[in-house]
Amino acid sequence: MTYSHAQDEPQRKVIQLSGIVLNADSTDAVAGVNIYVPTKGRGTSSGRFGYFSMPVLEGDSVVFSFIGLKRQTFKIPEKVESDRISLILTMQVDEIALAEIEVMPFPTEDEFKRAVIAMNVVDPMSISRSNMSPEMFLRWAEAMPASGNENFRYFQEAQMLQNQDLYGPRTLRLLDPFAWGQFIRSIKRGDLKQRD
Repeated sequence: MTYSHAQDEPQRKVIQLSGIVLNADSTDAVAGVNIYVPTKGRGTSSGRFGYFSMPVLEGDSVVFSFIGLKRQTFKIPEKVESDRISLILTMQVDEIALAEIEVMPFPTEDEFKRAVIAMNVVDPMSISRSNMSPEMFLRWAEAMPASGNENFRYFQEAQMLQNQDLYGPRTLRLLDPFAWGQFIRSIKRGDLKQRD
C-alpha cells in the first residue's frame, strides 16, 4: 500500500507579481481590472492608478480581464531566479460589431397608418383638471412622506430633549408659576368664555 503526500510534490517558489495595467492606445491606467489565478481561486484587482500586486507560484497562469477589453493571460515561468516579477501590461479594446437592426412595430406602412387613424386620443386638459381637484391634493398631502427639512427639525428636537434629560427631568407645566400667571390673566380677561 502506497500513500502519496503533499511533501512528495516539488515545492514551487512564491513570487510577488506586481505591475501596472494600461490602455493599449494611450498611457491611461485602467482601474478595476480583475487579476486572478483560475486554478487556485485567488486574485486581486488593479487600483485607482492601474497598479496591482499579488503573490503567485512558479508556473501559474494569471488572467487579466475587464469588460470592454480583451482578456489576457500571463504565464509565470517555471524557474525564476528572483522572487519578484514586475510587468507593464497593455490591454486591447474588445470590439464586437453587430449587424444593423431596424425595429418596426408594424409589418407594413399601411397597418401603421390604420393604427394611427384608429387611435383614441384623450384630451390632456381633461386629465390635468381631474388631477388638480382639492380632494386629490389633500389625498396626496396625507400620503406624502416628511421632507428633509421636517426630518431634520424632528431629529434636532429629539436631540434637544435627550440633552435636557441628561441634566434633569423635564419641567411640568402644571408646576410652572409663570404658566399659572398667564392662565389667571386669561381668565380675568375672559379669554375662556364661550362666544355666541
